[in-house]
Amino acid sequence: MLTMERTAPVAFGLLALIIWQGAVSLMQVPAYVLPGPIAILAAFWSDHDSLLLSLLSTLTVTAAALIAAASLGMVLALGMAASRLARAAIQPWAVVLQVTPVVAIAPLIIIWVNQQFAALVVCATIVAFFPVLSNTAAGLAATPPELADLFRLNGATRRQTLFLLRLPAALPYFLAGLRIAGTLALVGAVVAEFVASAGGFAAGLAGRILESGYRLEIPRMFAALTLLAITGILIYAALGRFERAMLRRFGAAP
Repeated sequence: MLTMERTAPVAFGLLALIIWQGAVSLMQVPAYVLPGPIAILAAFWSDHDSLLLSLLSTLTVTAAALIAAASLGMVLALGMAASRLARAAIQPWAVVLQVTPVVAIAPLIIIWVNQQFAALVVCATIVAFFPVLSNTAAGLAATPPELADLFRLNGATRRQTLFLLRLPAALPYFLAGLRIAGTLALVGAVVAEFVASAGGFAAGLAGRILESGYRLEIPRMFAALTLLAITGILIYAALGRFERAMLRRFGAAP
């Protein structure tokens, strides 16, 4: 049963691709309207060097943004856990940043930062940091009260309670937020690259997508989109493996 569950997504994907290719072939749909999987694969193969190089650029921004988002989310969550005043000050502005479309503020960030890579990282970080912040804050607040009382009865300081009890208890929450933030960092990087590319900077895979659209090279556009989709899946899976490894390492795995 477990083997079937693991192979089911692959089998479903292959079936969808076969139906897709068969439909566009039978209906003779032009490639500039909807290319089939074979045309997309051919477009990728003919321009794989450029696409993979652009993917590397996008991944660099994504990785930097994920590290920044994890660090920022953890620091702010610790501040919120340490002080009710800090929570009252930080939480509303964190929500404001989360609900503000990054595409609306990305042009301003690019102008203010005045350094392309740093501006892209800032935009992607804004998109990605909230799940880390909210999950970690929830984990720090969910410390079992009986254990907190036990630490207090044994004369533990606030610092000892934080590092020996509250942070270990919040680890599963932090890792779950990090897993979500990984895919959001990719989304934020691509959105920021779209804005930068529209302003004349050929940045990452978003630049290749826009370029293909302008030239009506739709199979190449789909190839870039497919690369982004596969990359998002791999990031999510890799962070899932990291999460399970960390939980096993620290004895928190089920």
